[in-house]
Amino acid sequence: MVSVTKKQEYKDDYPDKKLYIPGPTEVRDDVIESMCEPMFGHRMDRMTDLYTTIVEDTKEFLGTDNEVVILTGSGTEFWEASTLNLVDENILVPTCGSFSERHANVAERLGKNVDRLEYEWGQAIKPEDIRAELEESDTDYDVVATVMNESSTGVRNPIEEIGDVVAEYPDTYFVVDAVSSLGGDYVDIDEHNIDVIFASSQKAFAMPPGLAICVVSDDAYERELEKDSASWYGGFQRTIDYYERKGQTHSTPAIPIMLAYRKQMKHMLEEGHEARDERHREMAEYTREWAREHFDMFPEEGYESQTVSCIENTQGIDVAETIETVSEEYDFVFSNGYGSQLGEKTFRIGHMGEHDLESIKELTDAIEDAADL
Repeated sequence: MVSVTKKQEYKDDYPDKKLYIPGPTEVRDDVIESMCEPMFGHRMDRMTDLYTTIVEDTKEFLGTDNEVVILTGSGTEFWEASTLNLVDENILVPTCGSFSERHANVAERLGKNVDRLEYEWGQAIKPEDIRAELEESDTDYDVVATVMNESSTGVRNPIEEIGDVVAEYPDTYFVVDAVSSLGGDYVDIDEHNIDVIFASSQKAFAMPPGLAICVVSDDAYERELEKDSASWYGGFQRTIDYYERKGQTHSTPAIPIMLAYRKQMKHMLEEGHEARDERHREMAEYTREWAREHFDMFPEEGYESQTVSCIENTQGIDVAETIETVSEEYDFVFSNGYGSQLGEKTFRIGHMGEHDLESIKELTDAIEDAADL
């Protein structure tokens, strides 16, 4: 392989840009400042205080009695770990966009038998299709793995109803990728048979990148105990047992980011899960109304994301040029469509984390000006 990458020296004079992309998103000043404490050891009592605080505060915020694991890494870690921990042979992955397709690719890379239930990009996964597949297939599936928020297309899949269907099949476990939605879109994890649900810190949690958050049911934990092999870094037994014994992570964590997590989670608890959900809903509804006035929404109607709007470029504006103009003139950054398939056909606005209705209106005003709408 011939590398064409050259060193581009990092400078100290970049302009600050307000982020409206599907993540990372805006982070509070006091959350950033909280990372600047003097370093301490990851086996000190101080670390136990920090880690048990963020784990238990996360349980409280999400309203779950299930176990919470917070590890240094991307949410992608739990694509891999949940597959290794729960799948012996067969996994059903409904695909409706880039990230659900990537989940299927990860499972194949790990040597699992993957059946895709394929949807056209922009369409949502339907619970009745999952039921039909589980009833009619000759394959016994260890796991159904679904993305909650397909940020490539702006689709919010009905994971609650899907979880209720999977609950009727006790030997099949339900895994949810909620990387770009958990913390900004309320879901009752325990009520809807979600065995594993995971997210990344830099999305709706509005923290710096670097932490993966995973909620694990007792059934999923017990399932791993039955297996001959499992993930080493993200093993449920290894992480949860170590927490129960030591109140820490089994491997060295990114301590400064956990300090930021502690500060931000206090803000999230103060706001409350339902109030945070409502704020995100208001931003999403405004963005959809604006999009339908000037363009159109790309996702199937009724299944639009609460954290990322994918807008169909029905006016044929130059998306790349508009993004550049808004960045240069307003210091706002939003996103083009995902990949070659949707690059100029759509654009995306991330309305998650610490944004509010006023800040979203600032962006849409800027887009109107830049695109001469």
